[in-house]
Amino acid sequence: MRIFTAVVAIAAGILILGGYFFPAFEGMQALLLNWAVILAGAAALVGIFNLVSVHTDKIRRQEKGSVYSALLLISLVATFLFAMILRPNHATMKIVLSGIIIPVEASLMGLLTISLLYAAVRLLRRRADLTSIIFLVTAALLILGSATLPFGNMPVLGTFVGPWITQVLALGGARGILIGVALGTLTTGLRVLFGADRPYGGN
Repeated sequence: MRIFTAVVAIAAGILILGGYFFPAFEGMQALLLNWAVILAGAAALVGIFNLVSVHTDKIRRQEKGSVYSALLLISLVATFLFAMILRPNHATMKIVLSGIIIPVEASLMGLLTISLLYAAVRLLRRRADLTSIIFLVTAALLILGSATLPFGNMPVLGTFVGPWITQVLALGGARGILIGVALGTLTTGLRVLFGADRPYGGN
């Protein structure tokens, strides 16, 4: 069984990779990618069912935080029903997206910012080295530079320092991370193609 799964995985990887270089493999590549999209959608549905099962069991046992589980399930069912009835392009769904979901995401990003700054202060108290100081100063400059104030952006931080950090330093770091992810993905894919790693066989 492990040999069969290895042969299937290696053959599928070679066909998908060959579709980028040989026109004869494009049809098979598109078919396999469509199957992958369907399987990913099925996996997402399984994850949603598992989420509902876990939180339903939590509500049934009346555990701590079951109120939040109930709110999560009510929001999930309501959003699903509205989207099925009205369709995602309906004006009401756009209002829900722009009036509820996006502000919640913005609030979570704000909490993440405060948590990041708090973690930087704790790091500075435990290990006051140059790296910690640079991290704390950079986070503080970014928060002050991107903060929305009643009188507008801060003269130097909001117009020069903040954009320079985000568009030069942060963008360079993000590109480095993406290059590292791409190289890691390429290495993992090659190891799967050559049979060195067999995640599909339980190893």
